[in-house]
Amino acid sequence: MSRIGLKEIVVPEGVEVKVLENNTVVVKGPKGELNEKLDEAMKVVIEGNIVKVERPTENKKHKSLHGLSRTLIANMIEGVTKGYEKKLELVGVGYRAQKQGKKLVMNLGFSHPVEMEDPEGITVEVPNQTELIVKGINKQQVGNYSAKIRDWRKPEPYKGKGIKYAGEIIRRKEGKTGK
Repeated sequence: MSRIGLKEIVVPEGVEVKVLENNTVVVKGPKGELNEKLDEAMKVVIEGNIVKVERPTENKKHKSLHGLSRTLIANMIEGVTKGYEKKLELVGVGYRAQKQGKKLVMNLGFSHPVEMEDPEGITVEVPNQTELIVKGINKQQVGNYSAKIRDWRKPEPYKGKGIKYAGEIIRRKEGKTGK
Protein backbone atom coordinates (compact mmCIF):
# COMPACT_ATOMS: atom_id res chain seq x y z
CA MET A 1 0.00 0.00 0.00
CA SER A 2 1.42 3.38 -0.99
CA ARG A 3 1.67 5.46 2.15
CA ILE A 4 2.89 8.53 0.27
CA GLY A 5 0.15 8.31 -2.35
CA LEU A 6 -2.58 8.21 0.30
CA LYS A 7 -1.48 11.49 1.92
CA GLU A 8 -3.53 14.55 1.09
CA ILE A 9 -1.85 17.69 -0.25
CA VAL A 10 -2.96 20.93 1.39
CA VAL A 11 -2.88 23.79 -1.11
CA PRO A 12 -1.65 27.02 0.54
CA GLU A 13 -3.32 30.42 0.11
CA GLY A 14 -2.50 32.09 -3.22
CA VAL A 15 -1.87 28.83 -5.11
CA GLU A 16 -4.24 27.56 -7.78
CA VAL A 17 -4.30 23.90 -8.91
CA LYS A 18 -6.16 22.78 -12.05
CA VAL A 19 -6.41 19.46 -13.88
CA LEU A 20 -6.81 19.65 -17.67
CA GLU A 21 -8.55 17.03 -19.83
CA ASN A 22 -5.38 15.02 -20.72
CA ASN A 23 -4.44 14.60 -17.01
CA THR A 24 -2.07 17.57 -17.04
CA VAL A 25 -1.84 19.29 -13.67
CA VAL A 26 -1.26 23.07 -13.77
CA VAL A 27 -0.10 24.83 -10.59
CA LYS A 28 0.00 28.65 -10.42
CA GLY A 29 1.53 30.49 -7.50
CA PRO A 30 3.37 33.65 -6.47
CA LYS A 31 6.71 32.50 -7.99
CA GLY A 32 5.35 31.24 -11.31
CA GLU A 33 3.49 28.45 -13.08
CA LEU A 34 4.36 24.77 -13.50
CA ASN A 35 2.61 21.98 -15.37
CA GLU A 36 3.18 18.23 -15.43
CA LYS A 37 1.46 15.50 -17.43
CA LEU A 38 0.62 12.58 -15.16
CA ASP A 39 -0.19 9.01 -16.17
CA GLU A 40 -3.71 8.61 -17.57
CA ALA A 41 -4.58 5.92 -14.99
CA MET A 42 -4.11 8.25 -12.01
CA LYS A 43 -7.11 10.35 -11.00
CA VAL A 44 -6.45 13.75 -9.40
CA VAL A 45 -9.32 14.99 -7.20
CA ILE A 46 -9.47 18.60 -6.00
CA GLU A 47 -11.80 19.32 -3.07
CA GLY A 48 -11.49 22.93 -1.88
CA ASN A 49 -7.88 23.39 -0.81
CA ILE A 50 -7.13 19.63 -0.64
CA VAL A 51 -5.67 17.62 -3.55
CA LYS A 52 -5.86 13.81 -3.56
CA VAL A 53 -4.50 11.27 -6.03
CA GLU A 54 -6.46 8.05 -6.54
CA ARG A 55 -5.41 4.86 -8.30
CA PRO A 56 -7.72 2.53 -10.24
CA THR A 57 -6.35 -0.88 -9.11
CA GLU A 58 -3.98 -2.44 -6.60
CA ASN A 59 -1.45 -3.74 -9.13
CA LYS A 60 2.23 -2.91 -8.70
CA LYS A 61 2.46 -0.36 -11.54
CA HIS A 62 -0.49 1.66 -10.26
CA LYS A 63 0.85 1.58 -6.69
CA SER A 64 4.20 3.02 -7.76
CA LEU A 65 2.57 5.65 -10.01
CA HIS A 66 0.29 6.63 -7.12
CA GLY A 67 3.15 7.76 -4.87
CA LEU A 68 5.05 9.35 -7.77
CA SER A 69 2.06 11.39 -8.94
CA ARG A 70 1.35 12.70 -5.44
CA THR A 71 5.01 13.67 -4.90
CA LEU A 72 5.20 15.46 -8.27
CA ILE A 73 2.15 17.58 -7.41
CA ALA A 74 3.48 18.33 -3.91
CA ASN A 75 6.86 19.38 -5.36
CA MET A 76 5.15 21.68 -7.88
CA ILE A 77 3.15 23.36 -5.10
CA GLU A 78 6.28 23.82 -2.97
CA GLY A 79 8.17 25.17 -6.00
CA VAL A 80 5.65 27.91 -6.81
CA THR A 81 5.45 28.98 -3.14
CA LYS A 82 9.01 28.66 -1.75
CA GLY A 83 11.17 27.65 -4.71
CA TYR A 84 14.18 25.32 -4.65
CA GLU A 85 17.89 25.96 -4.30
CA LYS A 86 21.09 23.93 -4.36
CA LYS A 87 24.39 25.21 -3.02
CA LEU A 88 27.68 24.20 -4.60
CA GLU A 89 31.23 24.82 -3.37
CA LEU A 90 34.39 25.07 -5.47
CA VAL A 91 37.35 23.51 -3.65
CA GLY A 92 40.85 23.83 -5.10
CA VAL A 93 43.62 26.33 -5.68
CA GLY A 94 42.56 28.76 -8.42
CA TYR A 95 39.04 27.36 -8.71
CA ARG A 96 36.61 30.27 -8.86
CA ALA A 97 33.34 31.34 -10.42
CA GLN A 98 31.73 34.61 -11.47
CA LYS A 99 28.57 35.80 -13.21
CA GLN A 100 28.63 37.76 -16.46
CA GLY A 101 25.02 38.65 -17.21
CA LYS A 102 23.20 35.33 -17.68
CA LYS A 103 26.48 33.42 -18.08
CA LEU A 104 28.31 31.53 -15.37
CA VAL A 105 32.08 31.63 -15.95
CA MET A 106 34.24 29.18 -13.96
CA ASN A 107 38.00 28.71 -13.79
CA LEU A 108 38.50 25.03 -12.97
CA GLY A 109 42.13 24.36 -13.83
CA PHE A 110 41.55 23.90 -17.55
CA SER A 111 43.45 25.95 -20.14
CA HIS A 112 40.23 27.87 -20.78
CA PRO A 113 37.39 29.18 -18.59
CA VAL A 114 34.17 27.12 -18.58
CA GLU A 115 31.11 29.16 -19.62
CA MET A 116 27.55 27.99 -19.01
CA GLU A 117 24.38 29.81 -20.03
CA ASP A 118 21.59 29.79 -17.40
CA PRO A 119 18.60 27.79 -18.70
CA GLU A 120 15.09 29.24 -18.75
CA GLY A 121 13.61 29.41 -15.25
CA ILE A 122 16.94 28.88 -13.46
CA THR A 123 19.10 31.56 -11.84
CA VAL A 124 22.61 31.14 -10.49
CA GLU A 125 23.94 33.41 -7.78
CA VAL A 126 27.62 33.74 -6.88
CA PRO A 127 27.87 35.16 -3.34
CA ASN A 128 31.65 34.74 -3.39
CA GLN A 129 34.17 33.21 -5.80
CA THR A 130 33.96 29.70 -4.34
CA GLU A 131 30.20 29.39 -3.81
CA LEU A 132 27.31 28.93 -6.23
CA ILE A 133 23.57 28.92 -5.49
CA VAL A 134 21.30 27.45 -8.18
CA LYS A 135 17.67 28.61 -7.73
CA GLY A 136 14.41 27.86 -9.51
CA ILE A 137 10.82 26.71 -9.07
CA ASN A 138 11.19 23.30 -10.76
CA LYS A 139 12.98 20.82 -8.47
CA GLN A 140 14.08 18.59 -11.35
CA GLN A 141 15.59 21.44 -13.38
CA VAL A 142 17.48 22.81 -10.36
CA GLY A 143 18.93 19.37 -9.63
CA ASN A 144 19.85 18.68 -13.26
CA TYR A 145 21.60 22.03 -13.76
CA SER A 146 23.48 21.61 -10.47
CA ALA A 147 24.62 18.16 -11.61
CA LYS A 148 25.80 19.57 -14.98
CA ILE A 149 27.88 22.20 -13.17
CA ARG A 150 29.30 19.53 -10.82
CA ASP A 151 30.18 17.25 -13.75
CA TRP A 152 32.86 19.70 -14.93
CA ARG A 153 35.04 18.77 -11.94
CA LYS A 154 33.73 16.06 -9.64
CA PRO A 155 35.47 15.98 -6.24
CA GLU A 156 38.45 13.66 -6.29
CA PRO A 157 39.21 11.45 -3.27
CA TYR A 158 42.90 12.31 -2.66
CA LYS A 159 42.91 16.07 -2.15
CA GLY A 160 39.14 16.72 -2.24
CA LYS A 161 39.47 19.19 -5.14
CA GLY A 162 36.48 19.82 -7.38
CA ILE A 163 32.90 21.08 -7.30
CA LYS A 164 30.84 19.58 -4.48
CA TYR A 165 27.38 20.10 -3.04
CA ALA A 166 27.30 22.04 0.24
CA GLY A 167 27.34 19.50 3.05
CA GLU A 168 28.50 16.65 0.80
CA ILE A 169 31.06 14.40 2.45
CA ILE A 170 33.87 13.21 0.19
CA ARG A 171 35.40 9.89 1.15
CA ARG A 172 39.10 10.55 1.26
CA LYS A 173 41.78 8.04 0.32
CA GLU A 174 45.31 7.83 1.55
CA GLY A 175 47.97 8.71 -0.99
CA LYS A 176 51.16 6.83 -1.79
CA THR A 177 53.55 6.27 1.07
CA GLY A 178 57.29 6.51 0.53
CA LYS A 179 59.86 4.12 1.98
